[in-house]
Amino acid sequence: MDLQADERSSESPLVERVWSNCSDQPGEFISIALNHSELVFTKRRGVLRITLRGPETKATKAYAPDDAEFVGIIFNLGTFMPKLPIATLVDSSIDLPQATCNSFWLNGSVWEVPTFENTDVFVDRLVREGLLVHDSIVDTVLQGEISKLSVRSTQRRFLQATGLTHTTVRQIERARYATTLLKQGISILDTVFEAGYFDQPHLTRSLKQYIGQTPAQIMDEDRKERLSLLYQTTTHSHNLD
Repeated sequence: MDLQADERSSESPLVERVWSNCSDQPGEFISIALNHSELVFTKRRGVLRITLRGPETKATKAYAPDDAEFVGIIFNLGTFMPKLPIATLVDSSIDLPQATCNSFWLNGSVWEVPTFENTDVFVDRLVREGLLVHDSIVDTVLQGEISKLSVRSTQRRFLQATGLTHTTVRQIERARYATTLLKQGISILDTVFEAGYFDQPHLTRSLKQYIGQTPAQIMDEDRKERLSLLYQTTTHSHNLD
């Protein structure tokens, strides 16, 4: 069974999703590609770990420890920490230093670890302190609107705010969307059409890169390999390479 978690939306326009999970049994899983950055708080046997993860442009092997509790904040695309450039976090992560058993250091100050319920308060404080910002140019691009900036300046701002090109963002969104369709029992051929792939080999190549499995493997309910969290995905335009 794929990884499961409690999830909720957020009142903050800078947050895509908040999730919480407890890990009873250790084991490997596939961490699938994700456009967004996220801040993950892990508590395990009295040890606190605060990890800022950047976007993931490919599926990778990962490991879930036992006896651990997690709270994650997935930021909206275009939301980033200016002090920690997102370009340096693509396919990577950094751990913030722990202060006490329930707090950590950020920008020279001690911050209390938020709970699943009060992450909005935590995010609002980050925004007030100027430690979390959102570039509206990303929304303009994603909505297909015309930017007042030049094409080159728009592309540069998008890359600076997301760590990714717009094409990569759409390809990852499409692969996650196709995975959702396959998990819902939609046939492979119908998924090819619905998600806008050229043909089945195109779908297979994309899913192997971004999800780490073939369409048939994703549909196999008896497979042993687990996938990371797959929350609702944004739809996208057709016919992308």
